[in-house]
Amino acid sequence: MRHTPAFLMTDPAEVERLVRRHPWATFVSAASTGLVASHYPVLVEEGRGDLSIVSHFGRPDETLHELGQHEILVIVQGPHDYVSPSWYPPGEVIPTWNHVTAHLYGTPEILTEEENYAVLRHLTDHFERHHPGGRSLSEDEHGTRTAARGTVGLRLRVERLEARAKLSQNKQPGVVENVIAHLERRNPDLAEEMRRIRPPTEGDLI
Repeated sequence: MRHTPAFLMTDPAEVERLVRRHPWATFVSAASTGLVASHYPVLVEEGRGDLSIVSHFGRPDETLHELGQHEILVIVQGPHDYVSPSWYPPGEVIPTWNHVTAHLYGTPEILTEEENYAVLRHLTDHFERHHPGGRSLSEDEHGTRTAARGTVGLRLRVERLEARAKLSQNKQPGVVENVIAHLERRNPDLAEEMRRIRPPTEGDLI
């Protein structure tokens, strides 16, 4: 990840917020057979102090990744979009791409069968809670425990991270406002992220 100082995210709380809001992650391993990538949902593990996430792999992905034998990379991608130079003052012609991205590194711990089932149950409850008539694994514990044996749970205590929020911080306030206005129509999540990091203007303080 390119380390442009103005765009670095150094606050672990901001990275945790990103993971919570965008839980679909990419897992990358440098296995003995070469690079392997898989995609699974992640949850922030509560009460651990440092950033820790839990997830699960569908078999045989855990074998392909040689899970637990080495460090892996987990990529969390937040909102992103193309930024047209037509949104800048006349004479500026270089486009860019705004984004919020985090790279999380660590060696995963393999969960026990019981821990894995607890994670799967929590994962389901977490995403079902906003659905009318949402379902729970506990409604068919025998069947869902059988299905869970086709997965391998993992815990990743993040040992190091790299995160970047490139949100037009290098542009003048008026230009940033214009970019936000354009993105509001097609990518409100990215526009919201730009507003969050935008320094207050004099008008905001009135």
